[in-house]
Parts: sequence; structure tokens; C-alpha cells
Amino acid sequence: MTHGITRANSCTLHTHNNPKSGLVAIIAIHNTTLGPALGGCRCISYPDTLAATADVTRLAKGMSYKAALAGIQQGGGKSVLMRPAKIKDRHAYFEEFGEFVESLGGSYITSVDSGTNTADMDDIAHTTSYVCGTSYDGCTPSVYTAMGVLAGIQAAVRQQMHRWDMAGVHVVIQGVGNVGSSLAIALEKLGAKLSLSDINSNTLNACMERLKAPGAVNIIHPDDVAAEPCDVYSPCGLGDVINQHSLKNLACKVIAGSANNQLSTDADGLLLHQKGILYAPDYVINAGGLIDVSLISEGKSEQQVETKTKEIGTTLKEIFERSKVEDKPCHAIADQMAESILYH
Repeated sequence: MTHGITRANSCTLHTHNNPKSGLVAIIAIHNTTLGPALGGCRCISYPDTLAATADVTRLAKGMSYKAALAGIQQGGGKSVLMRPAKIKDRHAYFEEFGEFVESLGGSYITSVDSGTNTADMDDIAHTTSYVCGTSYDGCTPSVYTAMGVLAGIQAAVRQQMHRWDMAGVHVVIQGVGNVGSSLAIALEKLGAKLSLSDINSNTLNACMERLKAPGAVNIIHPDDVAAEPCDVYSPCGLGDVINQHSLKNLACKVIAGSANNQLSTDADGLLLHQKGILYAPDYVINAGGLIDVSLISEGKSEQQVETKTKEIGTTLKEIFERSKVEDKPCHAIADQMAESILYH
């Protein structure tokens, strides 16, 4: 078993490697100006340590910026677990990760992310108190993430299409897991036209079963989703969906979804701006889950969480308006606003 501390991409990296249990974990802490770093625990397969490090540092930076623009007193951090081919004992695996989190003395607080669930957070809570999103702490981050994305979509539709309602607005949702399916249900209630896509047919079917009128929903093959003509393209799966390849085929007016790191590079954000596609910066629009776990941990009510989450729409309105006036990409405006809070 080995531990280590290094620096990479403006982050402090804490590493843990235990060949016996199969746990290879990296915790990245980017900025703690506003408070202890809070960010989810991602457990997915990576080709190598370099890829895992690149992912965790980019995500941790996004969490710092997310907290700053959400107006909550948290820093930015993230953790990734390099998922082995087989986890021998999942309970012990996450309890060991909890011990690793505990060893940092509260500078990092973990929660749910891709590849982890509430039961995993319960196991982590056996060995550390620095965890949110357990079955007993009252947090429902995916619900509030979806709520914030909906508020962001509405703000973007008002800005780009001059529409104050969603009736007939065509929204393509890429990825209909916990967040994407909740978003689909909310949009259906508002009368939006839905097209859905997911690489997992079981996930897609589960979402369809939750809708009142599944027959009215268009299903898109995952390979074709970015090119589907629509008003709003909403990536709600993994990141890097806006890249040199997809940019050639995009046929939407707005991009607004919950996925982290949607832009493959900053240059892709500039190209979106030049093409006249309005982009809701991912770390702004998807902040609802962070708001939930942060405020609930402070003893705030669900009503307070909901009110704060809906302010995401107001923040995006400011970003959209500044982007238009200054003729700069939305992601660049968001970065400037976050950095003015974190570094000035």
C-alpha cells in the first residue's frame, strides 16, 4: 500500500494505491478559498494513471468555479477511483476509500458521482464523516441538478429564442440516467418536444417508463445524437461531447446540459460562439447537486436549496448578456466571473 502527495494542473493530488484490495484512488484539491473542497467520487475505468489524473484535476478545477458562481462556501475538489476489472468486496473497497478521505482531516468532502451510488456513500460513512449523499442525510443531488439544468435551459431559450415557455421547444437529451430522466419528466410537463438517447438500453427504457406519453418521444441512436436538428441539445452523460468532430454536425440553437467538461478544448467554446450556438457553461448549469449537498450539510431546508438552485438561471442570464455585449464565448465569461471571486 502506498500514499503520495504531488502537484499537477494547479491541484494538490493525494494518491492511494493498494494492490491487495484493488483500490487506486486520486483526490485532487484545487482551491479552498471559500471553504473545504467538496466534490464527488467517480469510479470508472481509465486506460492509465495519466488519464485519471487529467480527469480528476480538470473536474476539481470545475468544482472550484462551480462553487464560486453558485455562491456557496465550498472549495473545489474531486476524487477518482481507477475501477479494476472486478471489485473483490465493494463494501470494503469503499470503506477503505473512506479511510483515505478521513486521513485528509476534512480538507476534502466526498459525494456521489459517475460509477458510485448512495450505498457506496453509506460504506464510506463507516470510516469518515466527510461524506455527503448517504441514504440518511437528506441529500438528493440528482433531483436538484436536474432542477438547475431546467432553469438554465429556460434562461437560454429566453435569450436565444425569445420564448418564455417551453411548449413545442425541441430538446434532445443525451444520457437519461438519474439527472437526464428527471429533466425529461420536467420538460414533458412543460410541453417540450423530447428526443432521447442513451448508450444503455436499460437506462433508456427505465426513463421511458417514467414518462406520461412515451409514444411522443423520438429515440436517437447514440452515434447520431449530436447531429439531430433541435432547439436545445442537452448533454447529460459524460464529457468531451463538444469537439472538432461534433462541431461539424451540430444542428441546435442552444447547448445546455448536466455533463461535466462538455467542451473538449476552450477553442471548441470559441467555435460555438462564432457559429451562434448559445452555450450554458457546464459547471454553472449543473451546480444544483453541489448546492444541495452543501446547504443540507449546513442544516438548510429543501426550500432554501430549491430557491438557491433556481438562481442558476439568473447567473446564466448575466453570462449570456455579457457574452453578447462583449462578443466573447460564454465559457470565457463564466471563467472570468469565477476567477474574480476566487483570486481577487
